[in-house]
Amino acid sequence: MRTLCELPLAWRRASKQLARLALLLPALLSSGCAAYLHQHLLATQPARLGAEVAGDGWSHLPAPRTKLVVAVYKFRDQTGQYKLLNAGASFSTVVTQGATSVLIRALDESRWFESIERENIGNLLNERKIIRSTQAEYTVPGQPPPAPLAPLLFATILLEGGIISYDTNLITGGGGLRYFGAGASGQYRQDRVTVYLRAISTNTGRVMKTVYTSKMILSQQVSAGLFQFVDFKRLLETETGFTYNEPSEMAVKEAIEKSVQSLVMEGIQAGYWTPRDTAERHGPAMRAYEREKTENLTLDALGRVERPRRGPVGVGLLAGPQRYAGAYAQPLLEPGGELTVRGQLSPAWSLFANVGLVRLAAGPNGSYFNQRFSYLEAGAMLRLLPRDRFTPLLLAGGGLTGRTSERLLSAAAPLPHLVGGLGAEYLLTDHLGLNATLDGHYFFSNALDGYAQGRATTRYWGGHLGLVLYLGHPPRK
Repeated sequence: MRTLCELPLAWRRASKQLARLALLLPALLSSGCAAYLHQHLLATQPARLGAEVAGDGWSHLPAPRTKLVVAVYKFRDQTGQYKLLNAGASFSTVVTQGATSVLIRALDESRWFESIERENIGNLLNERKIIRSTQAEYTVPGQPPPAPLAPLLFATILLEGGIISYDTNLITGGGGLRYFGAGASGQYRQDRVTVYLRAISTNTGRVMKTVYTSKMILSQQVSAGLFQFVDFKRLLETETGFTYNEPSEMAVKEAIEKSVQSLVMEGIQAGYWTPRDTAERHGPAMRAYEREKTENLTLDALGRVERPRRGPVGVGLLAGPQRYAGAYAQPLLEPGGELTVRGQLSPAWSLFANVGLVRLAAGPNGSYFNQRFSYLEAGAMLRLLPRDRFTPLLLAGGGLTGRTSERLLSAAAPLPHLVGGLGAEYLLTDHLGLNATLDGHYFFSNALDGYAQGRATTRYWGGHLGLVLYLGHPPRK
């Protein structure tokens, strides 16, 4: 049997290509086929029952004492929007026009309401006329007349409202990476649909309760590709990907169901209707609803939690490398650390005071310049996103720096400096934050390194990473 080296050149090239394709096959299967095989190839899917996306919410509602007869004439699409295409707008609306049917089903699922037909009341009345006419025309003499039709139910509550907005591109973003013809990318987009629902007393015409709910709609696109020459005049090109668009009809369904659930809980609180068990007025379902309403006060328009998070006083310990920038060449990275104390003026602004120790050096093994310094500085810090768990930071201030000898501070006069920097903070808990900063210390003379023939000013750059412990409770909103 011949070895691989004895095989013809063409066979060896073919084996190399097969080996490369074998390496790519798992990536293609994991990224592409997982999306494609939701439906079997060359086969159709049978009809099935509609997906119950938010059906679990009904099981948490308390049981009613008696059902309420409600009427829904028209739950309209009040957005007036049409679907946007690459070439313009189409004649298809962006949300479903059958929201009335969705609402009636949600009322039935809640077990609190008994719906009566009002959207197509003309069809119902016409059919009843046909029944009466047929009974009167074909009554057999001598036989008892047919039983009259039962009277129509009338509603005690009228439900109105509609889909009032569909906001597109609330959040868009993505990322990608390509290296030597191989790469992957992803994009996402968030839309939002908003629903209003109100209950009206048919006895007085008074609006009893109004609720509104919203639902985010997510769209994602992931793609990967390879474009590379695997051999001379042999080009390999492959790509895969998938796109997921959350159905807008399912989002409308979830928003309407949530509005019906909210209407039930609001009516119980106001005393318009009562549960079978009166203890449910303050039961687990009501407490969960109150908790959700309280948490909703801390959400912004994009659904992010925004609330005061940091206590009035913070104490932290940070450390990181420092780099001298002055008259001496070949600056070195040397360690430094500081203790920081922060006092909060507002959720965005804080005052800080730092006490630190740093070593600055230049030249091979610090042969040109090598000195330890200690400093005391104070200033102000701005949090750009003060109510988020993650926030960028800006800081500025000034202080004094002194040389450090065998004693903590030498007798030399301290040098004034300015400090400025930027960074970020991420709260691991409500009381513990992870800080990362980049800052620069600027001096007004060359007295720091003592090189009289050097540049007029000396400075050094530094980075710090550490933890800050916030004491106390954040101020209430």
